[in-house]
Amino acid sequence: MNSPQHPEGIALQVREALTEDIGGGDLTARLVDADQVFTATLISREPAIVCGGPWITAVFKQLDPSIEIEFLLQDSDRIEAMQTWCTVKGPARALLTGERTALNFAQALSGTATATQAMVDEIASTRAQLLDTRKTLPGLRAAQKYAVRCGGGMNHRMGLYDGILVKENHIRAAGSIVNAINLALKNTKNVALVEIEVENLSELSQALDAGAKRILLDNFSNTDLEKAVGLNNGQAKLEASGNVNLQTIRAIADTGVNFISCGQITKDIKAIDLSLQFST
Repeated sequence: MNSPQHPEGIALQVREALTEDIGGGDLTARLVDADQVFTATLISREPAIVCGGPWITAVFKQLDPSIEIEFLLQDSDRIEAMQTWCTVKGPARALLTGERTALNFAQALSGTATATQAMVDEIASTRAQLLDTRKTLPGLRAAQKYAVRCGGGMNHRMGLYDGILVKENHIRAAGSIVNAINLALKNTKNVALVEIEVENLSELSQALDAGAKRILLDNFSNTDLEKAVGLNNGQAKLEASGNVNLQTIRAIADTGVNFISCGQITKDIKAIDLSLQFST
């Protein structure tokens, strides 16, 4: 089972989201009797991979600790259309106030998990593994990267602090691929990931000659990806990036690369259609 980000991080995200929505108070919820109790059922209107349970819990518990939540499915589970994910029982005002915020987290994270799973399924019989990127919604990176794991993908570096990825502008600033790699290897700061981006086969050869062990092949054609795998001959781990989507990913994987990184799963989110249905 995947572990989400630190509970304090989830609590902070939820607190900020509730503050954004409620402001000085939920004017509409005040129309409801304060003593009224509801049971609400969270369902999906479409098949999906669910993700966001800890955020749903945090939303309602922050509004009223007495609210009871029962999950019938856990994060990473598949849900079918009109199937129940969880039930929530508690004071009507709190449930009504938290409804949209809980759904916003759940539909976005489930969207990322579902898109990830679809791509993972496409490359299941290949050697390639799907990676995410730093192309995430501001403030929700840890949450989205958790969703990627729930969908069966793998996380690339979390940020600029836990891995080195030397890109084209770094190379220009360093003067050459060789200089950039040498500088990177001398300044690893004890991180495991040290990677360099190359844009053609000539740059790949330079990176291999300089001792690179992880190389990002940026926007290579599939033909050049195959040539790169042959040229590499197992010296380094190769990652393909650029123009990756559900229609292209299998052909990219078939070239023999080790990793495929995709920003689409976190930046081009199709929210899952979820509904919180109330009954007294």
